Amino acid sequence: MFQKLQLLTIFLILGITVYAQDQYLTAKSEDIEKTYTSKSSYDVKEFPQKFRGDKPKNIILLIGDGMGVSQVFAGLTANKGHLFLENCKFIGFSKTQSADAYITDSAAGGTAISTGVKTYNGAIGVDVNKNPVKTILEEASENGLATGLVSTSAITHATPASFIAHQAGRGSYEDIAADFLKTNIDVFIGGGLDHFTKRADGRNLVEELKQKDYQVETELKKIKKINNGKLAGLTADVHNGRLSERGDMLPVATETALEILDNNKKGFFLMIEGSQIDWGGHAGSTIYVVEDMLDFDQVVGQALEFAAKDKKTLVLVTADHETGGMALTGGSIKDGMVKAAFPTGDHTSVMVPVFAYGPGAEEFIGIMENTDIHAKMKKLLLEK
Repeated sequence: MFQKLQLLTIFLILGITVYAQDQYLTAKSEDIEKTYTSKSSYDVKEFPQKFRGDKPKNIILLIGDGMGVSQVFAGLTANKGHLFLENCKFIGFSKTQSADAYITDSAAGGTAISTGVKTYNGAIGVDVNKNPVKTILEEASENGLATGLVSTSAITHATPASFIAHQAGRGSYEDIAADFLKTNIDVFIGGGLDHFTKRADGRNLVEELKQKDYQVETELKKIKKINNGKLAGLTADVHNGRLSERGDMLPVATETALEILDNNKKGFFLMIEGSQIDWGGHAGSTIYVVEDMLDFDQVVGQALEFAAKDKKTLVLVTADHETGGMALTGGSIKDGMVKAAFPTGDHTSVMVPVFAYGPGAEEFIGIMENTDIHAKMKKLLLEK
């Protein structure tokens, strides 16, 4: 009887965790009128287009999950005419289809970018036969570069997971968390604390991370103070909240990661995900999409500022897919007003933009497969 109760408890914990991880898929829009009106705008700097050499020492890859052209222009409108993204003079488009579907999910989309291999929806760092495929992050680490991941979702969620884990299904959150212990990643910051501590197997991965010399922090104010060593920042039990709840989590995490990774003289690879542009699309919420698009663009600005000073860093900004089929049905750049409609609460098949700034940026023009992004990054960063 006791064993049955134990099993029931484990299943209940797992069920609650899975629900918490994926509840954004059933979120509803709070803005019935589908309208966002800006209360303020931020200044956008123009950065110089002067770099050192033809190949980068570092790559900062920013993924706006669910970010299509409409999401970008919605953000531009809301910020009254300009985004930091405009500094990226080399622009292309990525075809996002997965190996088994016309419309990809984030797992297959992320895996295509991270490994250069098309795979089935739900796959994390594995090919269509469920064989592990080395990621750009792992390859960079093997070449002596520093590596990092930052996300406004759980760090175990599909996109960040696809750069570091190898699992047949994206829902294997605890297995994905365990995969972090099999790597030498220098810094990762995002939600997902429960997947490291409240586990069915009884392991406490936080303690295991500490044994591997990671500084493990859960408070943003403490994360902010770290500028060297190895860092695991687990900022939420599962996902970080919306912008009004998480505040400057993404900018702080980005600044911290860049400070730590820049200590490596050989260079670094950093992936930063603005996860919740996608969630706004799932909810059919113009407000949600725009507020996260603007948060993401300001982090793009941080990356560009670092690259402009460093002159040896390639900044890439793209998406794994578009979400919601966002259609801009009205607006005013002068007033920062955006009105939109969402014909679907799911992903769509349209091409997504690829923006590039820095040495090697000219490689990312034209129409390409999402797997080409990996091939170009590898050629530029690792093939000297």
